Amino acid sequence: MQAALSNVRRRTWRVALLVLALAGATAVWLLATRVFPYHSLNHDEAVYLQQAAMLLDGRLFLTPPVDGAFRPWFFVRDGGHLYPKYAPVPAAVFALGTFLGQPRLALAGVGAANVVLVALVVRELFDRRTGLLAAAFVLCSPLFLVNSAVFLPYAPTAMFNLAFAYCYLRADREQDLRWAAGAGVAVGLAFFARPYTAVLFAAPFVAHALWTLRTDRREVLPRHAVTATLGLLGVATALGYNALVTGSPVTFPYEAFAPHDGLGFGHRQILGHEVEYTPGLAVQSNLLVLAALATTWLAGGLLGTTVAAVGLAVAVNRGLSSRQAIVVGQLFTIVVGNVYFWGNYNILGDLDRVGDGLIATHGPYYHFDLLLPFGAFAAVGALAAFQAVRRTVGPRTSSRTLRATLVAVVVVSAAVLGGATATNLDEQIQRNAVATDTYEAVYEPIENERFDDAVVFLPTPYGDWLNHPFQALRNDPDFDGRVVYAMDERPFAVVDEYPDRSLYRFVYSGRWAPYDGSPRTSRLQQVDHVSGPSVALNATVGVPAGTDSVTATVTTDEASRTYVAASAANPTNIRVHVEDDSVRLAGPAWNARDSIAVGERDAVRLSVFVDRGPGASFSYDFELPVRTNGTTVRAVTPRIERCVAIGECGGEAAYMPNETPDGTFVRTELRTEDDQNS
Repeated sequence: MQAALSNVRRRTWRVALLVLALAGATAVWLLATRVFPYHSLNHDEAVYLQQAAMLLDGRLFLTPPVDGAFRPWFFVRDGGHLYPKYAPVPAAVFALGTFLGQPRLALAGVGAANVVLVALVVRELFDRRTGLLAAAFVLCSPLFLVNSAVFLPYAPTAMFNLAFAYCYLRADREQDLRWAAGAGVAVGLAFFARPYTAVLFAAPFVAHALWTLRTDRREVLPRHAVTATLGLLGVATALGYNALVTGSPVTFPYEAFAPHDGLGFGHRQILGHEVEYTPGLAVQSNLLVLAALATTWLAGGLLGTTVAAVGLAVAVNRGLSSRQAIVVGQLFTIVVGNVYFWGNYNILGDLDRVGDGLIATHGPYYHFDLLLPFGAFAAVGALAAFQAVRRTVGPRTSSRTLRATLVAVVVVSAAVLGGATATNLDEQIQRNAVATDTYEAVYEPIENERFDDAVVFLPTPYGDWLNHPFQALRNDPDFDGRVVYAMDERPFAVVDEYPDRSLYRFVYSGRWAPYDGSPRTSRLQQVDHVSGPSVALNATVGVPAGTDSVTATVTTDEASRTYVAASAANPTNIRVHVEDDSVRLAGPAWNARDSIAVGERDAVRLSVFVDRGPGASFSYDFELPVRTNGTTVRAVTPRIERCVAIGECGGEAAYMPNETPDGTFVRTELRTEDDQNS
């Protein structure tokens, strides 16, 4: 009878765990596809997805066909090759989803696996009920949901860490070398994925292993030796990968990218961002991060954190076993260890502004592994509270009243915790949804175009990088897909590499701030490439009624000239004529007879200023890339901006056809001398 009841409970537990796993997979899938269809504000997602595509193609390096035009975000340049600054393990996990036909399948799988592993680990430490409830607390935490729904390394690394924890605890309980081997493989993969994260997670397990060696060395030494050997094999693999890509086993790719972007205090720097990371700044930053974690990013918010704190006190009061002490130790190693890492300062953005930085949309993701101790002790605290209520009302009530009271307590508690969780999660989703709505509007021209052997030149609001910010617009590893994306820095070299492809330029109007709903408009501009003895840009611009004057300024790297139109006519025609070594302005409205020197590699800039008085004036700005070699002039369709404020132009004021009802417009035609004489 007792055995049959035990079997029923075991089956019930497994069914409940399966339900939680399916709930986790479904929640992650819905968030990934509905909230992050174009990826998130953390542009590292594109790095991992590009790396995943490389792994599926059997590559560790990219070899761009044109230097300086195809460098993805966070890729290290090594001669003519590029490699990502991150280890390939998380990308390999994402590649499995791509291999199955949908990359986000990997996210759902990792989410489900982490829910199951939390339950299994906490069951090893406490019991089945506590394990299930711990998994539920983790599943309902915004930190878990948001970071499991994006292509970032924190959830996959946690999966390997949790697998290590479970295998280690099973090996400890059963004295089984197979589980010990599983623990070694898992911790080795975790180290390869994120070394410091794995060390902070595993340190209490190492302490436990050393403790057990004191009591029964002969029995426990073999399994610890197996775990350590296989774990060190993972370390060796990571060092071997370093040697392969950076040339030194002790130089990690992220160090090769930015030597001062690492652990420790003092001068920290990555690209143009730098700070003196003092212990004081480290403590201040981490306190802010932990406050956000406790109040916003855990299930139930501050109430859930309080329940976990009560659970920790209950567990200590009952007497912690050496195994349970492991997760208490993780509270120390993960919290203190992160003080030594300046990334927790970076995710805060401006420390004096609440809701700034990536922590506002992604949470304190460097503390992702704290979800295990939180879930464990929140479950202990919730069950202890339930038992306390039961003991309090039990002796004085009938069994029916007791059951009704307990159900009411459970429902009310779940409602309170769930309400706090739902409020926090809704806030984080809304912040990310604003960015997604912006992405959807910005990407619309590209999604509506049916490309066939095309090159699309992309803007670079954050410097000379691809996929930063345009993560959804990635190249195949061989740079030979149906559409190739390139930076608009070396257009002629790109044209020469892809002479038979259609050319486009993707532009937007407004500052790049998706979290603030900007930009609101974008355009896919068709680009022509012409070549001949001379080239002419014919432009017709709209001049609204009431204009006082129209002036045109032609600028090259060598000189600049300004001309005044004979009259403010609508429309106004302008021709910029480029020969081998000079450029001149022409057209019936312009009395321009001189020319300006032009270099072999130049960008001829034309600014047409429409003077309508203070507050109403604007300019049409054209930037025409040209190349000359003594006999031939080459040009591509100019970048066009319509600027309504001084200093606005420079990439964020792209002209949008039919954007204003006041008679402003631009029409351009790029021709060679031969075309004009025919």
